[in-house]
Amino acid sequence: MTSSLLTAERLLFTPATPETNAIPLIFAFPNEYTVGITSLGYQVVWATLAMRSDVQVSRLFTDIYEPLPRQPEIMGFSISWELDYVNILNLLESLGIPIRANLRDDSHPIIFGGGPVLTANPEPFADFFDVVLLGDGENLLGNFIDAYKEVRNAPRQTQLKALAQVPGIYIPSLYTVEYQAKDGEITAINPISADVPAVVHKQTYRGNTLSASTVVTEKAAWENIYMVEVVRSCPEMCRFCLASYLTLPFRTASLESSLIPAIEKGLQVTNRLGLLGASVTQHPEFVELLNYISQPKYDHVRLSIASVRTNTVTEQLAKTLVKRDTRSLTIAVESGSEKLRQIINKKLHNDEIIQAAINAKAGGLTGLKLYGMAGIPGEEPEDLEATVTMMRSIKKAAPGLRLTYGCSTFVPKAHTPFQWYGINRQAEKRLQFLQKNLKPQGIDFRPESYNWSIIQALISRGDRRISQLLELTRDFGDSLGSYKRAFKQLKGQIPDLDFYVHSNWSTEQILPWHHLQGALPQSTLLKHLAEANSYFPKTLQPLNSSLTS
Repeated sequence: MTSSLLTAERLLFTPATPETNAIPLIFAFPNEYTVGITSLGYQVVWATLAMRSDVQVSRLFTDIYEPLPRQPEIMGFSISWELDYVNILNLLESLGIPIRANLRDDSHPIIFGGGPVLTANPEPFADFFDVVLLGDGENLLGNFIDAYKEVRNAPRQTQLKALAQVPGIYIPSLYTVEYQAKDGEITAINPISADVPAVVHKQTYRGNTLSASTVVTEKAAWENIYMVEVVRSCPEMCRFCLASYLTLPFRTASLESSLIPAIEKGLQVTNRLGLLGASVTQHPEFVELLNYISQPKYDHVRLSIASVRTNTVTEQLAKTLVKRDTRSLTIAVESGSEKLRQIINKKLHNDEIIQAAINAKAGGLTGLKLYGMAGIPGEEPEDLEATVTMMRSIKKAAPGLRLTYGCSTFVPKAHTPFQWYGINRQAEKRLQFLQKNLKPQGIDFRPESYNWSIIQALISRGDRRISQLLELTRDFGDSLGSYKRAFKQLKGQIPDLDFYVHSNWSTEQILPWHHLQGALPQSTLLKHLAEANSYFPKTLQPLNSSLTS
């Protein structure tokens, strides 16, 4: 059922007219339309497909869809959030497609997935996808469609083997995983035959024109927003950070040939502009970009900026944002402890954080949101006290500025130096300590759910055995209790929750993503891990290659 939601769309590209023999393709977002259409990645992939005359693309969301082909040949999913897997399985079932890849035959479409969740670690979802696209989609998507056309009429297994030859295309069914025992560690991951690549390399787009919205609509979660990607990745390389490590190298969009033309195009259809990127203010020409947006002709424009680097918060930046209808700013500080920031490679000092707050207030902003974490490897109780002290100092230095401290639990992520560390069992208590000490100071404390962090860690460090667990939890409901119930039911068949979530892993064990190469080799990650460990307090044992728990 199409809906009035789609009629509100203003397209910033021209769809091609599909050829008679165009490939019927469904491109799905496993959530509601308002969420999916706010994803820049989804927008860009959809437009890229729609501009090809050899593809007839139909969109599908959990609440609405465009007219779908009777016999789709390909079905794709863009995945931004781990727990959306429930909706992927539901959407496949609603179309009569088996949820497990090994149950599909030549009459079923090829099911592919992409996006940050799958690029980081596709293994928990390996049994559900025929094809996974690893990395940036700019070239990879076109290469995938072109390679498929070559084997369009071949049997399914021939198609998959041919697709596996394309750099960045991962076919999970063409790899076998061996374990010490059903519930033991991985001992080997190998391709099923010599003509399948032993390692799949994540693809990196190296152009200087980055993404921008292809559609603007008042029905998006961020109403009428036009999004422009200013930078990709982050040069800071905090040791836990997926947004930095997974997407390296740091790339910036050209001001003259990418950003200004994109902004001009978008502001013809809306007055809401969002500048996206993990570290937007580190664009080498950010001041010039700000000056461009500050022109009187854009006085009606409402500007939103993603998280900015703390020591780039100037009074001028604050003034520009206020003039453009932004009232608050977000900075990531991780902790008030200088020692912890050294461990994680966060090149930032408390006086810079306090100065950012002073500048924000002086420029007219009314709120400042700081992001932090609890349970960082190497953390001790006095580090939490340092965070409380820092927040008090900020409040004193910038009276009247509304302060929010958003705090999550450290969750290990694949392809980062901290992938070997488990979640600290004290993290929940530490969140409670911060709540107890910050709320009475008049600081708005917003902790992320500890239970959600547990599930996130399970999926971020999970292997293929997790897929049967994910199927079970879908039937039980998506609370932490459901996961524990599923683990109980699968006892002896897969490792326990503890193994995936809390255990510190040996740096010598084979990781679930061993055959998938990220931006940096494991040797570099180990070097960065050793640097982090060199700052550990003497009272704590840092992780080393012989430590497994």
